[in-house]
Amino acid sequence: MPSYHTWMRFFTPSPLHHRLGLVCLGVGLQHGALPPVGPRTLDHHVAVIVNSGTGWFGTPDGRRTPITGPTLIWLTPGTPHHYGADPHTGWDESFVDFTGPATATYTELGCIEPDRPLVPLSDTAAPRAAVGRIVRAARRGNPLLEVETAAAVHELLVSLRRARADLGPDGDPVLQALARDAYQPLTVAEHAAKHGMTPAELRTAVRRGAGCSPKDYLLTIRLGRAKELLAATDLPVAAVARRVGYDDPAYFSRLFARRVGTAPVRFREQQGRSVPGGWSDRVPDPDDPPMIGP
Repeated sequence: MPSYHTWMRFFTPSPLHHRLGLVCLGVGLQHGALPPVGPRTLDHHVAVIVNSGTGWFGTPDGRRTPITGPTLIWLTPGTPHHYGADPHTGWDESFVDFTGPATATYTELGCIEPDRPLVPLSDTAAPRAAVGRIVRAARRGNPLLEVETAAAVHELLVSLRRARADLGPDGDPVLQALARDAYQPLTVAEHAAKHGMTPAELRTAVRRGAGCSPKDYLLTIRLGRAKELLAATDLPVAAVARRVGYDDPAYFSRLFARRVGTAPVRFREQQGRSVPGGWSDRVPDPDDPPMIGP
């Protein structure tokens, strides 16, 4: 009798579903002294989540790297791989096969790391929840199978990014610091100096953590806040510009129109919801919404 347990399902999404950008090709739950995998090479991505236990990962040059859960194993297209659980203690794993053009963007954003096949994780609760959604969607005859599993793969990639052991629960401290200072009228060089970094070091850190340049990262935060102020207040555009770090309202308006696709005044006309006192900063609980008075 085998000293392991294996459950898996595989899917064949249609060409229409591939246009979602990301599709799930399979899912599996396994535990015990599993037989080794490979050597082999795949044409799609696989996220193997070792929840607990020990094993090894073989590199193309024949070396073996020890694995202790929780760890993520990235299997990427065209890359030979070979891995297995310890034959004496085994391990507990989940795996999800996926593909689609969105994998290129997730790689640029640092959510998929082809050059880092082994990623230590701090906690696998959120990734396992995403895998669980795929498992539940895999019931026979589910008409929404491909859509539900595709959505769960997006969720899985984000949860795996958050679960990395080298990040705090709130993400990269460099990004947190930039977000706190985002509305100050500082250049990228001034932001870097404030955090004891060179501009090149800051660019590298932000590219690794957010998949974009510091300028784009700050712009995204500033424009998000500007939209909130335009939609929820009657502040003049010039005042909105100053609040999000731009002293020149004309420059702010051009920048806003170029990135958003419409001028600030037009955005206000479309989205304006003037609320006395502004919107609440307290995020409501969807499961327990506040009662509306008579």
